[in-house]
Amino acid sequence: MILPINPTHPEPRKIRRAVEALEAGEVIAYPTDTVYGLGCDLFNKKATDRLYQIKGMPSSQQLAFVCPDLSDIARYAIVENAQYRVLKHFLPGPYCFILLATREVPKIVQSKRKTVGIRIPDHEVIRAITRELGRPVISTTAARPGGDPFVDPAEIDVEFKGLGMVLDGGPGGLVPTTVVDLTEGYPKIVREGAGPIDELI
Repeated sequence: MILPINPTHPEPRKIRRAVEALEAGEVIAYPTDTVYGLGCDLFNKKATDRLYQIKGMPSSQQLAFVCPDLSDIARYAIVENAQYRVLKHFLPGPYCFILLATREVPKIVQSKRKTVGIRIPDHEVIRAITRELGRPVISTTAARPGGDPFVDPAEIDVEFKGLGMVLDGGPGGLVPTTVVDLTEGYPKIVREGAGPIDELI
């Protein structure tokens, strides 16, 4: 089901419908500040398994998740002062920061090193969803493994069978997030993407 939504001032009733889909264990697609994402409730293992299946990706591929704001991150990741300064400077924005996970984080989204990827996109739709849901949403690019991101919500709806909802906030981007490892305390670029990196190096 495709649900058009205002990307800058999302309608509360549509956000509520998206949250109800997540609470029911559905996988949804939504716009972010970079590419369209596919996601589900961080704490629903069945939904997470379904997300892997719908995207057709190996279970070894680590998933990131979206928090609504910085105050949430400390619940799910170990953040020292130096790391917090970096996060505060670059978020919300087109970055995914890798941090050490706290015990709150389900094992399925942790790497073997017990790290997690955390995003706060500069996009009101997905942040409104996570605020209303009250917990993070797992997020992965709306793309087939190794392929380019899909930019058209109608194509996403056709390509990924089994989605509970596609929130249509207009055409998406083609460049995914910049991934930055902060586990050593200083920024290390893992993947260069949409966000500028000159201040991170």
